[in-house]
Amino acid sequence: MTWDARQSKHLIPELIGFILSLTVLSPFILVVFNAAKKSADIVISPIAPPTDWGQLFINLKNVIGNQNFSYWKSFGSSLYITAVSLILLTLFSSMAAWVLVRNKTKWSQLIFMMFVASMVIPFQVVMLPLLSTFRKVSEFTGIPLLSSYTGIITAYLGFGGSLSVFILHGFIKGIPKELEEAAWIDGCSPENTFFQIVFPLLKPVQMTVLILNGIWIWNDYLLPSLMLGLNGRIKTLPVAVSSFVGSYVKQWDLILAAAFLAMIPIVILFLCAQRQIIQGMVEGAIK
Repeated sequence: MTWDARQSKHLIPELIGFILSLTVLSPFILVVFNAAKKSADIVISPIAPPTDWGQLFINLKNVIGNQNFSYWKSFGSSLYITAVSLILLTLFSSMAAWVLVRNKTKWSQLIFMMFVASMVIPFQVVMLPLLSTFRKVSEFTGIPLLSSYTGIITAYLGFGGSLSVFILHGFIKGIPKELEEAAWIDGCSPENTFFQIVFPLLKPVQMTVLILNGIWIWNDYLLPSLMLGLNGRIKTLPVAVSSFVGSYVKQWDLILAAAFLAMIPIVILFLCAQRQIIQGMVEGAIK
């Protein structure tokens, strides 16, 4: 096979990959383009690139200084909710997956299948029962679960736990049980065995769990809007962006500039950790 033939053989897959990449990146590109325009220019030509990139900094300054948006407060709320949810998700999911793998009983298999089955239940089916249940629990216990950090973090633990346990379950199966047995012989308790032996070995797949859940929690709009409210005292960045949308006026320049600000942290995080994401997925699939 000649060099030209080898090149032509890979040309079509590369072309398809380029088209798919452009399709996936097109929403991000459009947000960046339109964040650097005035509202009138966005309405007239939403696809065209901006003529003056200096408008981007003007729009960003107007967004950050806007009292209704409260960028830094919303950023702090999103950061707190995402960070606490990810820490608890990683810890509890790792513990649950380890117990389900090592205790090979009918109950553990049933519980694991319940985790897997819950992944296919649409959120729209449970969102109204979720609100009524949280309201009743709040009335019974006195712990506020609606319009509070406690409630939204608890909800994320419930909805994110199934996928996290599923990913970690497959990875833990590949960890030799002899390591844990050696620790038990040396006098380690089950808790010490988990935190000193098993937990450090889960780092690659935990990074995958952190990124997948982090992207979802940071960008989520529906669950915070239901549990925190659109005009509540706690607002995440996606919910705060809706403050620029009125009944009769939509400030597209500020909306897209705010969306651009909300995307920056998670894009930077993904770019920095993409190698760990791929490594964790590959190792979890092999094991």
